[in-house]
Amino acid sequence: MDLRTRVVAAVDKGLGKVVVAETFGVSVRTINRYLRLRRESGSLAPKPIPGRPSVKGAALIAGLEPQLAANADATLPEHCALWEGAGGEPVSEATMSRALKELGWPLKKSAEGGGARRGGPRGVAGAGRRHRPVPVRVRGRVRQQHRDGAGAGAGAAG
Repeated sequence: MDLRTRVVAAVDKGLGKVVVAETFGVSVRTINRYLRLRRESGSLAPKPIPGRPSVKGAALIAGLEPQLAANADATLPEHCALWEGAGGEPVSEATMSRALKELGWPLKKSAEGGGARRGGPRGVAGAGRRHRPVPVRVRGRVRQQHRDGAGAGAGAAG
């Protein structure tokens, strides 16, 4: 809102749109949009985001706080099951995660304490893979020199 107000005020003072656009780092088209919005609505406030309102989200956010207080250590799937068991409409883990974020609750990690649940049941993708060291390859002639004892100290003279 502050940028919109300053841009429109600069145009009202008589500065050219190109100069205002360069000064504030916006396009001339954006300036025209701000001016049209003020002319049509009388305000510079942005229009609401289009789309229908969330059906599950409002009810979930309104009734979730007591469940969170009683089960602070529950994971996302457990919260979804608790919500459905209490008579709420079934929700996905993504919907529950958005509700927790909006309410300011931290995202519970895996029940085992192994980190975030991404990439499978072991936590982070790739966790649990064993590291196998790569064998060092030595060329044949150099290997023979090491076996014979010849070439000892040759590395420094190299």
